Amino acid sequence: MSTLELHGVHAGYGKAQVLHDVSLRVGDGSITTLLGANGAGKTTTLRAVSGLVRFTGQILLDGRQVPAAPDAVARLGVAHVPQGRGTIGRLSVDDNLHAGALLRRDRAQVRADLRRLRELFPVLAERARSQAAGLSGGEQQMLAIARALMGRPSLLLLDEPSLGLAPLVTKEVFVLLPRLRDEWALTVLVVEQNADLALRVADHAVVLESGRVALAGTAAEIAGHDEIRRAYLGN
Repeated sequence: MSTLELHGVHAGYGKAQVLHDVSLRVGDGSITTLLGANGAGKTTTLRAVSGLVRFTGQILLDGRQVPAAPDAVARLGVAHVPQGRGTIGRLSVDDNLHAGALLRRDRAQVRADLRRLRELFPVLAERARSQAAGLSGGEQQMLAIARALMGRPSLLLLDEPSLGLAPLVTKEVFVLLPRLRDEWALTVLVVEQNADLALRVADHAVVLESGRVALAGTAAEIAGHDEIRRAYLGN
C-alpha cells in the first residue's frame, strides 16, 4: 500500500494544456475513483503519475517525488492498466502473466502469485496457452489486471476498466476490486465513466472538470447528492 499525492500539477501534450493546478490525495490502502466527463483530464492524470506525460508540480508516492520515467515509476511499485487493456496480444495468457513479473527476483513467490491469480480469475487458467489477442474483452481486462498484479505493485492505476465490456462482466471486475485491494495490499486509483458502479466500491471520489478538481470527498458523499451528480456526473 502507498499514499499518492498530487500538488499543483499541470500537464498536457505539446501546447495543449490538459491539467490545471490539480491537487488530490489517494490514501494508503484506499480505493479512490476519478470521475468526470470525457476530456476532463482523467486519463492524463494517470499518465502523469506513470511518467508518460510531462508535468509540473509535485507527484509524491509515500512522500517521495515520483520520477518522470515509466520504468523508474514501475520500480517504485506503480502498476498502470491503461485503456485498451495493455496486454501483449501475440503472447499467450501465461506469457503475459510472466512478463508482469520480469522485475521480480522472488521466484517462489512469483509462482505462488501465479497460482493465486489463476484461482481469482479461473478463465486465465482455462485459457493459459491462448493468445491474448484471441480473448474476449472481459477476459483481456482480467488478464491486464492480473498481469499488473504479478509485479506486486503497491499502487494500482486502472483506466476505464469497464470500457467495451458487457454490464455483467463490468460488475464482476468491480466486485473484485475491494478483494484485490485487501489481499494484495494495494492502493487503487481508478478512472471510470460508470459513476454509479465506481462509487459503490470506492472509498473516496475526485471529480475533474476541464482539467481542474471540481469536487472531492467520500464516495458516499458524492453518491448521496443528486444535484452534485447532475452537475458533474451527468446522471
